[in-house]
This record gives sequence, structure tokens and C-alpha cells, in this order.
Amino acid sequence: MTATDPSADSTEARRFRTLFLSDLHLGTRGLQAELLLDFLRHHDADTIYLVGDIVDGWRLKNGWYWPQTHNDVVQKLLRKARKGARVIYVPGNHDEFARDYTGMVFGGVEVTETDIHETADGKKMLVIHGDQFDIVVRHARWLAFLGDWAYELALWLNIWNNRIRRLFGVGYWSFSAWAKLKVKKAVNFIGDFEDTLAAEAARRGVDGVVCGHIHHATIRKIGDMLYVNTGDFVESCTAVVEHSDGSFEIIHWHETAEAQPAAAVEERGAIAAPARAAA
Repeated sequence: MTATDPSADSTEARRFRTLFLSDLHLGTRGLQAELLLDFLRHHDADTIYLVGDIVDGWRLKNGWYWPQTHNDVVQKLLRKARKGARVIYVPGNHDEFARDYTGMVFGGVEVTETDIHETADGKKMLVIHGDQFDIVVRHARWLAFLGDWAYELALWLNIWNNRIRRLFGVGYWSFSAWAKLKVKKAVNFIGDFEDTLAAEAARRGVDGVVCGHIHHATIRKIGDMLYVNTGDFVESCTAVVEHSDGSFEIIHWHETAEAQPAAAVEERGAIAAPARAAA
């Protein structure tokens, strides 16, 4: 249940029992496509869950944006299916069009509205995007679209903020994620969402839930339920993996595998500097 050490050797693909990805938002400028491709090159799994909002149909309706890197992401996932990975697609609200194809298989990718995943140690986990339990998405779609526009603006600020940070040799930082966690109503919404999904898992008689939707990666117990959120590859650049013993881990991928060792050394140096100053 800990984040991966960015200094770990990534010259070969790490293999896991299960990989969970959500909220890629293919078709938008917010997707960190190069980082996602780098992540997919260095991680494999027997089963791959795509937990919704993989393609952003909302944005594509308003204007077509589909660079080669987004096509490369699709091809990379399809290649993993061809090589034997079981790929399960659980659509979300931004790709709700895919729910019309529930029960079908495309290029080795199974489409299902929800799924029950059994871990190596016997836990049963409900896999669901989570928008079904977002009151705004369900009952005030106009407000959801307005929020999506505001979110797009925050992501635009992210892009320019991080371009400037790179010029000064400073690592990635998400303005939109920071702002979300500083706004009391947003924090309350996250807490309510997590509690609601845990309650739904309990109602279905399983041991926990794996979801996406709110772009906030976490693994924690809520009562007797294990709550797992995969995060996203727009703000946090995170995924969740299941190890061979059934344990879950959040993997952060803010830097490419090639850049991670240098970034880790720089981060350790930044942490050590205040300690030396205080000595």
C-alpha cells in the first residue's frame, strides 16, 4: 500500500497480477500521454482493468483532438491484449457511449458495466468507475459540464505552470490537484464519495471496491471495506497494481523511467538540505 520508489530499476517491464488504470481522458490535451506510454512500456499484468473515462467523449463532441500519442496508447493496450493479458473495460461517464456495448469484446477487450475481481488472497472487489454515485453527474448534468469546463481551465494552468517549472529544473506539481484538496467542499465531496462507494461494496456483499472518477488515488479501509481509487493520468499520473500476494499498491509516474533515478537523487538532496541546516 505504498508508492513505488522512483529510484527502482525500470529497465525491464515489472509484471503484476492485476493492473488498474482509469481516467486517462484520451482525446483531451490534459492526458499526460508520453508519461502514460512510458508507464505502459515498463508495466505488465495478467489482467488489466480500464476503470472508466478512458476516452473523453464529452470533449471529442466539442472538437476533435487525437494526436499520434493517443493512438499509440490505444495500440499499446491492444498489443497487451494480443500478447495474452485479459483486458476488461468498465466505462465511466465521459465514455458512457461504451456502455451500449456491454457484454461485447473488441480486439480482445471485454466491455462490462461493473465487475467483481477476486484477488490472490481471496478478497472480492467491486470494480466500478463510480460516476453512478455522483449526485451532480446523475441529477445535474449541466452543472457537471460546467465543472468540466472549469477543470479544463485548471488543467491548462497546469500545463503552463509545469512548463515554467521544467525551465527552472523543478519537478512536476499539479495546481488542479492542490486546489481541489484546498477547497473544503471538494474535500467533503471526496469523503462522501469514498463513503458511498464503500457502502455500495458492503451492500453487494464484497470485501471492497476499486474505482476512479474523482482523480484522487488512495488505498484505505473504510470500516470493514477496502477502498481503492486508481487516480488518473491527467493530474496525479497514478495507477494501482495488485501483487501476487493480493496486496495493492499505488504507482506514481510523474517522471519517465529514464528520468526517475535523477529525480529521486534530487528529491533526497532537497530533503537532506533542511536537515543539514538545522544541525
